[in-house]
Amino acid sequence: MSETKRPRRSTESGYARGEETRLRIIHAAIELFGERGFVAASTREIAARAGVNAPALQYYFENKEGVYRACAEHLAAEVWSVFEPAVRHASDTLRSTEDVAELIEAFVGIQNVMIDKALTAPSAPTLKLFFVREQGGQEPPIATEIFQSRVRGPLNNVATALVAKICGTAADDPLTILRLLALHGQFMSFHMAPRSVMTLLGWSKIDAEKIELVKRTIFANTRALLHLWAVEREARAPVRKTSGGKVKEKTSAQRSRKR
Repeated sequence: MSETKRPRRSTESGYARGEETRLRIIHAAIELFGERGFVAASTREIAARAGVNAPALQYYFENKEGVYRACAEHLAAEVWSVFEPAVRHASDTLRSTEDVAELIEAFVGIQNVMIDKALTAPSAPTLKLFFVREQGGQEPPIATEIFQSRVRGPLNNVATALVAKICGTAADDPLTILRLLALHGQFMSFHMAPRSVMTLLGWSKIDAEKIELVKRTIFANTRALLHLWAVEREARAPVRKTSGGKVKEKTSAQRSRKR
């Protein structure tokens, strides 16, 4: 496959009508890539669904690889706009405090956005299929590279750093990563297997009240586990004494357990 090229026309340039045409092509391409996959979807079909002719598609994106790249960039920008505030807050908390309670709440803030995205954000079946195919590894790697560098990497890095700091482990320690996966796994089934989850719960739909119940349950579990792991960290730490023989002041993790 030839190297993917960037679109000839920037999203910040051109007339409003040109940008609208470009977005129509992207939305049509996301649908077709989701339905059929990269190989089976043709530029002619994408152009027809977008209501443009083939030369118009080539003008904006040059070829199918360029369309696919533009789809990934468009989706990454949309998703990052949702997660960026929570990620920035978590990053600031990591830099500014050692307090376990504050670190835990920063992590819960990230989970709150992830749960909203998984449970409440509208998502067309073809959009979900776009991500399923991308994760399956059968599509061009450029989408995975874009999602990793612009969304998944920053999100996972800050979440892992929070867990590592709370637990007193290294960010690249498999134990840290497994704990992160366990915490996030509490709600991923709602995203990956919603029908099975809803059947198990006996719910026909998920409304605001049910979402709040899910959040309360998951956040309580998350806080309890992170506090437990912080306690384990303190138990592993050697007892240090001052020059006068007095036990050093309790750490932030120990103080937070008394709150």
